[in-house]
Amino acid sequence: MATPAPLVTATASDEGEITVSPSELRELRDELQRFMMEYRFGLQEVETKIGILRDEFLLTHDYNPIEHVSSRVKSPDSLVEKVQRKGIDGDFASIRRNITDIAGIRITCSFTADVYRLFDLLSTQDDVRVLQVKDYIATPKSNGYKSLHAILEVPVFLSTGRINVPVEVQFRTIAMDFWASLEHKIYYKYATRVPDELLESLKDAAETAAELDARMERLHREIRGGSAGQTAPVAVREITAVAAPAETAPDAAPPRSGDAQVRPV
Repeated sequence: MATPAPLVTATASDEGEITVSPSELRELRDELQRFMMEYRFGLQEVETKIGILRDEFLLTHDYNPIEHVSSRVKSPDSLVEKVQRKGIDGDFASIRRNITDIAGIRITCSFTADVYRLFDLLSTQDDVRVLQVKDYIATPKSNGYKSLHAILEVPVFLSTGRINVPVEVQFRTIAMDFWASLEHKIYYKYATRVPDELLESLKDAAETAAELDARMERLHREIRGGSAGQTAPVAVREITAVAAPAETAPDAAPPRSGDAQVRPV
């Protein structure tokens, strides 16, 4: 693990100008690259686990519960903006403690049952540690937003030894992802000040999307037979882990009053 260090070491001249030596800039660049590298490798670990589960499902069950996977590591500019917005000390140790969504991955599933099934399969692996869960499917946000957010800690083995890296994983159905993407675009267009009538329409659309999810899942069960794949929400199951702060991924709905409470597990 990189040694905690300030992001910038600088001196102020008599004219009020801040100067940084070339060697200090190179040291800062190298330290930032090492820091971001850890999260990139953590993301790759989760992506590998998801890929294995997807291939195993196709081979063994002739069924793929994963429709789409997208991932990202925050850019340095985005990370700096969040550090400033949250008032976090600008050293890497503080950032590591307080920001848990530097690496993020979204898994879009066919049905709600697949969301919980994949969460179970991923979170119960021996080398995965669940830090926190927000189940917005069991308890949607006040605007209708649905998704299952989890902070999962995975090991990364470097030449210097093992480090544990948090990765934010979001699980959604196709309908949930479609709604959330449009909602994000609307909030961006109105700079978060969306008219009340449009907010009501968005909430109605979220309910319609939920009804479609339920209807399509019923049809899927009729076709495949039985009730296989039904899984209880995270909120009513026991998960042993240590609570830690969770953040919202970049294109998730902005937090607003009435949102579902965070469920540390």
